[in-house]
Amino acid sequence: MPANETAPPAKKKGRRARLIVLVLVLALFAGLGYGAYWGVDSVRASFPQTTGSLKVPGLTGTVDVKRDANGIPQLYADNDDDLFRAQGFVHAQDRFWEMDVRRHMTSGRLSEMFGSGQVETDAFLRTLGWRQVAQAEYENKLSPETKKYLQAYADGVNAYLKGKSGKDLSVEHAALKLSDDYQPEEWSPVDSVAWLKAMAWDLRGNMQDEIDRALMASKLSQAQIDELYPPYPFDRNKPIVEGGKVEGGKYAPQGSGSTGSGSGSNGTGSGSGTALGSQASTGTGTGPAAGTGLAGNVTAQGATVGLRDQLTALAATLDKVPAILGPNGSGIGSNSWVVSGKYTTTGKPLLANDPHLSPQLPSVWYQMGLHCRTVSAQCQYDVAGYTFSGMPGVVIGHNADIAWGMTNLGADVTDLYLEQVKPEGYVYDGRVLPFATREEVIKVAGGDSKKITVRTTNNGPLVSDRSEELATVGTRAPVASSAPDRGDGYAVALRWTALDPGKSMDAVFKLDRAKNFDDFRKAAADFEVPSQNLIYADNKGNIGYQAPGRIPMRNQGDGRMPAPGWDSKYAWKGGKDSNTGYIPQSEMPFDSNPSRGYIVTANQAVVESGTGAGKYPYLLTTDWGYGARSQRINDLIEAKIKDGGKISTDDMRTMQMDNSSEIAALLTPMLAKIQVSDPGVRAAQKLLDGWNYTQEPDSAAAAYFNAVWRNILKLSFGDKMPKELRIEGSCMNVLGNGTGPADDLAKTVRECGTRGPDSAQPDGGDRWFEVVRRLVKDEKSQWWSSPRTLTQPATTTRDELFARAMKDARWELTAKLGKDQSTWSWGRLHQLNLKNQTIGTEGPGFMQWLLNRGPWNLGGGEATVNATGWNASSGYGVTWVPSMRMVVNLNDLDKSRWINLTGASGHAYNSHYTDQTTLWAKGELLEWPFGKDAVEKATVDTLTLKPAGS
Repeated sequence: MPANETAPPAKKKGRRARLIVLVLVLALFAGLGYGAYWGVDSVRASFPQTTGSLKVPGLTGTVDVKRDANGIPQLYADNDDDLFRAQGFVHAQDRFWEMDVRRHMTSGRLSEMFGSGQVETDAFLRTLGWRQVAQAEYENKLSPETKKYLQAYADGVNAYLKGKSGKDLSVEHAALKLSDDYQPEEWSPVDSVAWLKAMAWDLRGNMQDEIDRALMASKLSQAQIDELYPPYPFDRNKPIVEGGKVEGGKYAPQGSGSTGSGSGSNGTGSGSGTALGSQASTGTGTGPAAGTGLAGNVTAQGATVGLRDQLTALAATLDKVPAILGPNGSGIGSNSWVVSGKYTTTGKPLLANDPHLSPQLPSVWYQMGLHCRTVSAQCQYDVAGYTFSGMPGVVIGHNADIAWGMTNLGADVTDLYLEQVKPEGYVYDGRVLPFATREEVIKVAGGDSKKITVRTTNNGPLVSDRSEELATVGTRAPVASSAPDRGDGYAVALRWTALDPGKSMDAVFKLDRAKNFDDFRKAAADFEVPSQNLIYADNKGNIGYQAPGRIPMRNQGDGRMPAPGWDSKYAWKGGKDSNTGYIPQSEMPFDSNPSRGYIVTANQAVVESGTGAGKYPYLLTTDWGYGARSQRINDLIEAKIKDGGKISTDDMRTMQMDNSSEIAALLTPMLAKIQVSDPGVRAAQKLLDGWNYTQEPDSAAAAYFNAVWRNILKLSFGDKMPKELRIEGSCMNVLGNGTGPADDLAKTVRECGTRGPDSAQPDGGDRWFEVVRRLVKDEKSQWWSSPRTLTQPATTTRDELFARAMKDARWELTAKLGKDQSTWSWGRLHQLNLKNQTIGTEGPGFMQWLLNRGPWNLGGGEATVNATGWNASSGYGVTWVPSMRMVVNLNDLDKSRWINLTGASGHAYNSHYTDQTTLWAKGELLEWPFGKDAVEKATVDTLTLKPAGS
């Protein structure tokens, strides 16, 4: 149960009470009787009409919008155009504020809504050029059919907007109208396409890891950095696909043909030094090649200051870009798995999915059904699932024949390049090439417009231009002696697959009408960015998996560190507008009806890359999730089907809520053996006696263990990180050159962290599980050393550091939860707060109070199946969540189940604003009607949309 919210506001009495509160607050802050009138009138005016009939221009026939008790709509039409026009209309009814904010973000136009505080973010997004790429996709890449659907959707949105402004759209628009007379413009098809760029940005792969490794080089040796990025544990955690191979230009799952092999720089088996400034070297296995690293043949201390400043400023800029889907890094991910009918109680496949994204209010997902009354050539869709407001079609869900789910593949599709710049251009293979430039004008609400110039190299836009701190860059960047003269400095360019026009929007509609695995794979081939793991099941009993995406092949280098942009050997293969530089879609991994009877994807390695038998010849990434969640799901399935057991729909739901902690199972037996003299710490230590390592919200043991884990990370790794990776505001005494004992006060300086809370390190994700797993065997590792403080002695061994962490954790929880540990619980520490976009995070305090909801006390945690993530550097609050959960029953689709994080409505104080959240927090699922009779039975409101002339 949330701490300040006892039940969904489903009844009129509850709604009236909330409106009264709203009236009083607005009246208080306005200081006028008009404030009270404005509050009630604004809240009610934007609530959508859900019964009766409305005329919608452009419709050729009627469309029925049937909503269930949770406000989830199912649409029924007689042709595709009417179906998608109605989808646009209904999305706008419930979520136009969300849609309006998204399109301004993707266009780099947030300043037009929210003023000068968004100029820096807008400038960065204009530099990336999402809008221009989306425009090029719409004009040159998408099929005529897709463009027709996009236009119909836009027409539906605009039909809703016609004649409305301010309070008629949302209470947020009403607030903007009062402050700046803001008036939304019409929706366009490109607004929908641009949303895919935001989705791709938040799922972009290892760019943050690339920055972090480069910044670590200022303080850590390459060997130390490699210890913090260990290779994937293939011996312990299964990849998604095992034993397949590439042969004859096609990928073949396990069990046919001969083993393919890889060579050169595409595999992870060997290659020359791949990072800027590295010595030539070779490596083996799946880890980084020996000797790689930005520092290379220069010293880490001092020489990296210039580049460090560049990357620090870039990281700060990235933190300011609104993360609609979630914080990029080890946290973001998802679970999905599918079980064959031979192991289910239904005799047909069961498919589960729960994408882990940033907690948003409203949820990033919108549940909806899109139904043709009669499926035909004129009306091709009968599909239901999770949609994105602002974009037509269903992204995840099922139709009458198949079901599908998604998790982030995590492919390395971004590279940072250092560029040697001159007044007349940039250096490339000894020549000076002119920049491609364009002027951008950023309009600012309540202020003067700002003009920027975007400069682009053949490696991508110069992202370093977007900060005063980066105006002159690379003054002391570490480079090999063969690098060109730095002249006025090095700039930083970004190469990213999503900046090349593609066809991902086509894939959405192909998925929605796919009837079998062949159709599914053809649709996946167009799903170019973001690269996702796609799982599959059908009502014929088949299960499958496909890895799609535009994955670059590099001439030289592995993408782990910034590369020399002046050397063509480090460029991606193929030209910028060519498809020859990407892994062929026909050679991307897939699986079909594997003999084990199930497929699990949870951001673990897709395949094992390298040379030799059973290895995949291409490099997808070296920065996988480390498999804690995926292997736990594998183990749960195996345990259930052992000795002939069967899995039910409810078993799938129970697995989604599994709170078991892998790192707790590893460390708790060690912590139990630590000799503790302090009676308060000893009492806390006893909480771990008999604990089963599950992180339930009411568990005191889970609260204490996670506090210990957080302090272990801080003492062993966090305090050794450069300030650019430590949490902003965390200060410590260090020697002037950044080394040595912190208690040498005669030589120390005060150094404070600068990293934002979502991306500070160590974040405590499953990469850190793997780091600690490898280190605990060495009781005297250098990582276990920590300096003396005023209250704690220095440590030199593992057990000394663990004892110190246990003491620090005890007194931290005493401060946070009270001295009486019988009142401690993990949920009191680990709380979910839902914040309305933009105004709910940066608006006036009373508007945040009106629009935001929470807290909810949650179980789960980092790298558990019930993945309620938190960043160990910044605290225990929930930073990403299972943004929805679904279980699809292919034997009887009407017995499928689903839940959303919040609710259908984006209108504060609407009864469906957060009516699913408490159920979601408990792990419950709603009924998911699909067939006509089931939908009719569940319907409580029907709205008929009619042609304008009828």
